[in-house]
Amino acid sequence: MGLDRRMAASTIRIIGIDPGLRRTGWGVLDLTGNALAFVGAGCVTSDERLGLAERLLQIHAGLCAVLDAQAPHEAAVEQTFVNRDAAATLKLGQARGIALLVPASRGLPVAEYAPNLVKKTVIGTGHGDKKQIRMMIQVLLPKARVDSDDAADALAIAVTHAHHRASRVLAKALAG
Repeated sequence: MGLDRRMAASTIRIIGIDPGLRRTGWGVLDLTGNALAFVGAGCVTSDERLGLAERLLQIHAGLCAVLDAQAPHEAAVEQTFVNRDAAATLKLGQARGIALLVPASRGLPVAEYAPNLVKKTVIGTGHGDKKQIRMMIQVLLPKARVDSDDAADALAIAVTHAHHRASRVLAKALAG
């Protein structure tokens, strides 16, 4: 069976993760051929009254529970958006480290996508707002139940991975 037939014949479950220290969004979809199907979405939160280490532990435990419940085959994480506040960027980077670590520790391949690529893939332009992303997620995944911008962003990351994974799979197959 050729590579293209194997890719089209199986369902791949993808989790998109939008890292954040307060709220880490997650979104899961199934990809069968070129068809996307909504599976679930939500947020893992941390208690702002706790210290950084405890908050990171909450994010870790929450993501572990989500991965255990959803059983994805692949993961996609948004790259860090660097802003003017270096301390906030550093804390976001630490939450992002947890978002990379959890699926990797379960043996999942983890892809990373720049925020502008996610926006370009989902809304057609690299510069858009959260309202546009949320609206397009409803168009692309009509059965999606999204209760936060973080969950919508995570689904957008999963959609981006679904659209770009074929080139990654093909490159890996050709290399090996």
